[in-house]
Amino acid sequence: MRYLTLLAALALPLAPALAQDAAKPAAPVIPRPAALIADGMPNLPAELAAATRPYMENRGAGFSGWHPSDKSMLISTRFGNTSQLHRVAMPLGARKQLTFEAEPVGGGSWAPKRGDVLLVQKDIGGNEFFQIFALKNGRLDLLTDGKSRNQLNAWSDDGELVAYTSTRRNGRDSDIYVMDPRNPASNRMVAEVKGGGWGVGAFSPDKTWALVGQYVSVTKTNLFKLDLASGKMTPIGDHAAPISYQGASIAPDGTIWVTSDEGSEFQRLGTLDPVSGKFTPRGPQEQWDVGGFDISDDGSFLAYTTNEAGMSKLKLMDMKSGRTRTVDALPAGIIGGIDIAPWGEIGLTFTSARSAADVWSVDPKTLKLTRWTESETGGLDVTRNVEPELVKVKSFDGLEVSGFLYRPDPAKFPGKRPMIMNVHGGPEAQSRPGFQGRNNYLINELGIAIFYPNVRGSTGYGKTFVSLDNGPFKREDSVKDMGAFLDHLGKDAGLDPSRFGLTGGSYGGYMCYAAAIHYGDKLRSNLCVVAISNFVTFLENTESYRRDLRRVEYGDERVPEQRAKLMEISPLTRVNEIKKPLFVVTGANDPRVPASEADQMVAAVRKNGGTAWHLVGTNEGHGFAKKENADYNFWASLKFWQDTLLN
Repeated sequence: MRYLTLLAALALPLAPALAQDAAKPAAPVIPRPAALIADGMPNLPAELAAATRPYMENRGAGFSGWHPSDKSMLISTRFGNTSQLHRVAMPLGARKQLTFEAEPVGGGSWAPKRGDVLLVQKDIGGNEFFQIFALKNGRLDLLTDGKSRNQLNAWSDDGELVAYTSTRRNGRDSDIYVMDPRNPASNRMVAEVKGGGWGVGAFSPDKTWALVGQYVSVTKTNLFKLDLASGKMTPIGDHAAPISYQGASIAPDGTIWVTSDEGSEFQRLGTLDPVSGKFTPRGPQEQWDVGGFDISDDGSFLAYTTNEAGMSKLKLMDMKSGRTRTVDALPAGIIGGIDIAPWGEIGLTFTSARSAADVWSVDPKTLKLTRWTESETGGLDVTRNVEPELVKVKSFDGLEVSGFLYRPDPAKFPGKRPMIMNVHGGPEAQSRPGFQGRNNYLINELGIAIFYPNVRGSTGYGKTFVSLDNGPFKREDSVKDMGAFLDHLGKDAGLDPSRFGLTGGSYGGYMCYAAAIHYGDKLRSNLCVVAISNFVTFLENTESYRRDLRRVEYGDERVPEQRAKLMEISPLTRVNEIKKPLFVVTGANDPRVPASEADQMVAAVRKNGGTAWHLVGTNEGHGFAKKENADYNFWASLKFWQDTLLN
């Protein structure tokens, strides 16, 4: 008020204009959800929400399992603010909602054979301190302590017992527990362990022992035979050998089936001798990783997937003859969640560039494909979505790296187009050509290309490739891969190198910061989500149950030489080199990359006079899981790209 009075006194002729401006109605803005804090960001014009509305209303469905007696499917999908469990009685039947929680319920499982108990796990605000519940009369009945981190593992074949891990003893180590969920008093710790990477793969058919895995790193897993009466764990094979087992199950005849990279660059399917630990490959010699697999209840066949350059293939193998058939009815896309019903039908989740995630089944005799859900896509014609093209590049040292490029329709968007590079997290993960969801708006309506790189350290390309970024001294080799992609794509006739941006989450968020430093001359702006800004503070503050697992990948901050290198390569150390606009997104409850990683980066950028938008989800963890928050985050991202990339 004092300012306006002084201005009126000094410049009376301006008063009518000021009065007109004051009378002008404020432009409508998008209401910000109560749980979000928008720091140093502009209001978002309501027109963004109106323009993008159809793209915000797509949903997907994920397969969770079969009911053993009524032959219905258990799926996860979202109709409100969060994903919940639903039951589908028949193909394309009504989705009957079973859970009605404020927090997401992403998966669950019926007790095998009986189907009398449905177990789910759920956390609060994305903190990943999961609790296990039994669904009773529409309510979730708590079976764990309500404080520690608990994770469902495996049911016994008869549905009597369930195994899970819990950190309740000391908040750090994932001890192994077994209980009959119908009688919570039966809960007991079977084995006290050290570390956070433990899990039960399967019970033996007679329930006297269980197959246990200790995840050490992406290239090493230790297997044990756990005696359920005494708690004694007997190592299987040579634990000094660097062998990765990424899937394990026990057939009805007691044979241990696993996927292993022993003697191969890739995960192969085979059997494991529980005494000697000898691995015997079974079926055809695949040239790519074998992913998930399941064994039929009668032991007659096994279903498994292969990851072929990011695309999935579903194959069925006869357990006696080893003969394999491929399900060709599925188009190019990604398959997950395989589970064989007691009567033999195979349930799965499938998604592709032109298909939101949906649930399907396969008849093992005829290989006929049946669709069970048809998720809504906001009324949009998904067949118009562009298919990605595979881009291969030689990096600085001659290593071939690749990624998927989604180009806008050149008929609709002629000329050179802006591009956003989107780097995956992990780093033990892989960008694969799935449904783009909201990002289809950027491609289809704004004409922005999106490129998903798989830098060294990504999975899917062999155990040598996935290890090329291990530790602090190799870490920036993966950063150089981003530079090779930017150089290659900058010469693409359909792309405009003067309008490149980059985004990424988690480890991809570190890559996002690193790119802002190393390739600031090639990028207009960077949007970094739940990102590591300082490897030392990250390792010191990430939750204790995962700290040692991350030290194997990134380095050990307790070792002086490694600590010095970790500090040297940390983006916060070179923050003064970030000159372009930055947008940082944070989950306040993130147990993996604590919110303090974002806070210190935003403060440092601003101290240097730089631009840093900061969006914080106070009820979110490692990414935004609630629709209202995810929607606002997308609109904010869209505003950021419009301001920095398009304008």
